[in-house]
Amino acid sequence: MKKRGFERVTSFEKKEINLPVRATHHAAGYDFEAAEDVVIPSIWKQLFSRTIRSDQAVEKKIKPVLVPTGIKAYMSEDEFLQLANRSSNPLKRFLVLSNGVGVIDSDYYNNDANEGHIMFQFTNFGLRDVTIKKGERIGQGIFLPFLKADHDESIGERTGGFGSSNE
Repeated sequence: MKKRGFERVTSFEKKEINLPVRATHHAAGYDFEAAEDVVIPSIWKQLFSRTIRSDQAVEKKIKPVLVPTGIKAYMSEDEFLQLANRSSNPLKRFLVLSNGVGVIDSDYYNNDANEGHIMFQFTNFGLRDVTIKKGERIGQGIFLPFLKADHDESIGERTGGFGSSNE
């Protein structure tokens, strides 16, 4: 019986990507790699290269970039996978996780919309664009248990993929 782990999503099965692994015996997180080359544009470059008409127009132009991993995770229903940035990303590359911390729920696995494909969402606050290369470590995933409140009532079933639980 499988408890928790990682698999490749179908569309990446033949693209030579590695399943996440822990770097050391005592590491809490599993290192995720980029499944393809991705450019994360500088927010400053985006901001100053456009005519600013309103705050709303700026917000529509500056968006996080999703970096695919080609990986999905399975786990018990009382667990989640926390996605965290690599500690060197902000310091050396000016990359931050746009959502602070990612949360992959157990019912995200094999959902109908995207098969549970895990992606990291980055914003580049540096002055230059950053290119993430395929195979480069981009973040970590940590399996964690969670608790439910007394009288917890489920709202329903997952109906989509990325960001679907808040729609």
